[in-house]
Amino acid sequence: MGSVAKAFQRFTPVPFTQVAMNDAFWVPRLRAHKSVTLPVCLDKCEQTGRISNFAKAASLTEGEFEGIFFNDSDVYKVLEGAAYSLMTHPDTELEERVDAIIDLIAAAQEEDGYLMTYFTLAAPDKKWSDMEKHEMYCGGHLIEAAVAYKQATGKDKLLNVACKLADHYDAIFGPGKRHWVDGHEEIELALIKLYHETGEERYWKLAHWLLEERGHDHGVGTIWDKEEFGPKYCQDDKPVRDMTDVSGHAVRAMYLYTAMADVVTVTGDLGYKAALDRLWESVVQRNMYITGGIGPSKHNEGFTVDYDLPNEEAYCETCAAVGMVLWNHRMNLLHGDSKYADIVERVMYNGAIAGVSLSGDKFFYVNPLASQGHHHRVEWFDCSCCPSQIARFLPSIGNYVYAASERGVVVNMYMQGSGTIPIASGAVGLTQQTEYPWNGNVAITVNPERSGEFEILLRYPGWCKGAVLSVNGEPQENFEIEKGYIRLNRVWKAGDIVSLQLDMPVERVKAHPKVGENVGKVALQRGPVVYCLEETDQLAPLESISIDAHTMFLAERHQHVLEGAVILHGQDVNGQGGITAIPYYAWDNRQPGGMAVWLTERERSSDLYR
Repeated sequence: MGSVAKAFQRFTPVPFTQVAMNDAFWVPRLRAHKSVTLPVCLDKCEQTGRISNFAKAASLTEGEFEGIFFNDSDVYKVLEGAAYSLMTHPDTELEERVDAIIDLIAAAQEEDGYLMTYFTLAAPDKKWSDMEKHEMYCGGHLIEAAVAYKQATGKDKLLNVACKLADHYDAIFGPGKRHWVDGHEEIELALIKLYHETGEERYWKLAHWLLEERGHDHGVGTIWDKEEFGPKYCQDDKPVRDMTDVSGHAVRAMYLYTAMADVVTVTGDLGYKAALDRLWESVVQRNMYITGGIGPSKHNEGFTVDYDLPNEEAYCETCAAVGMVLWNHRMNLLHGDSKYADIVERVMYNGAIAGVSLSGDKFFYVNPLASQGHHHRVEWFDCSCCPSQIARFLPSIGNYVYAASERGVVVNMYMQGSGTIPIASGAVGLTQQTEYPWNGNVAITVNPERSGEFEILLRYPGWCKGAVLSVNGEPQENFEIEKGYIRLNRVWKAGDIVSLQLDMPVERVKAHPKVGENVGKVALQRGPVVYCLEETDQLAPLESISIDAHTMFLAERHQHVLEGAVILHGQDVNGQGGITAIPYYAWDNRQPGGMAVWLTERERSSDLYR
């Protein structure tokens, strides 16, 4: 498998456990995650009966199942987030709390390995009868949590539960056994994680088989029987290798594509790779918002037709944004092309972190690009997949900073801190000093284990129109750019410093002309950060505000506003009037009110307000 994997994975990932962040942008969010978000999510899982469902299923307490049938998955995702937090910030109290929950999960598992509290408690005779009931979806999140917790603590109790559950799946489903198409993808990528953790090849082969089951009329259940949804809703309308255009439920699609990319690294399946390339063009070129959000429709929590990207009605589920990160990260590793890391960055700084308040205790499920003032974060949802998704996403963001290539190291994200990247000649330490994303200046100190020749690839962001580069103070006038990376190949020694200055002016961005709602409008972006106008900052109603080519913007850092964000102040050519734009991710953290990302563009300059 090793030689095949190398042939079809240009970069090797560097896990966040080898990345230490000292970053003014991300550290406050990680601090809020550990001290607020994780405890809030665990408390809510207790208060809503999600955790007690396991005690009931284990006959440790009496009572009926509480909540939605897939509620087990929220517990698993929060445990995964807790495991990631423990990897970098050990916490005895948190670990003990997680261990107690794991004890309940293990006790709830049935003798044959089956585990889903809804069916154990409410419908034991209905197991494996409706492919929409998320049985393997819940199992996939259990597996991901189990692998993470084993890596975090060395404890294998939950991993043993996960293996027993996966063995149960493998005993029932597969070649010559029962057909199965899980309505909500997730199990496929989880099984490949389990394979990498255990070395048991049956797990990746089952994942591959599950992907191959799609598009062959095997789907049975509620969704398949509804004409307005049908197999297309859960990506079962055609074989995965024949897919050309994104469709259906957005989160399910992202998990499917992520699993397909994982399979390529194991099998080298060029048919999957070609399909993923087509699907990426469909998503990014015709179905993605400027924030990196996807899925415009509330009706199917997903996609409709190309260029259908409404603003106020945008669904843009937080879970789907995180799914975009997972998939595009895999695509970057697969292709060695920075355009995928560009999408990871766009989503990270905009569509994903908008899903949680700066305080860490309130959440968006839906992330519109305009609001009349009635859309706000809340403490929890009946269906709380998004808070639990954020709980596992934030502590793992270090996964996306570095990678290794065959010839050296790759810098994908600019974040202050350090990382250790293993390459053939030994480990290379990189230390970044930067105020990114507020400032485009990055200084990287190189500390290889031993001096030698290797390459450093620096991502040249797609939003950047100009850059200045130097090595040890010597300007590099004609640097080479390949697949979106500045390629520096030389003999490196400890203490070498690479300095990169990325131009970061305020940019006016226009949508594709086929996006009807944004014709005659522009959005503001500075570096990777997309901006919006909030009603509370303006001198006039949002609907009356417009800008033109002469509207000037001053970017100012406000240390005591929105955790030190850079705010944009706009004025007309005569310096009269003014508008204030804040980062999109930070909206609805102050006074309630309206919001808009896309602004009317005037054809001629007069006053700032029309």
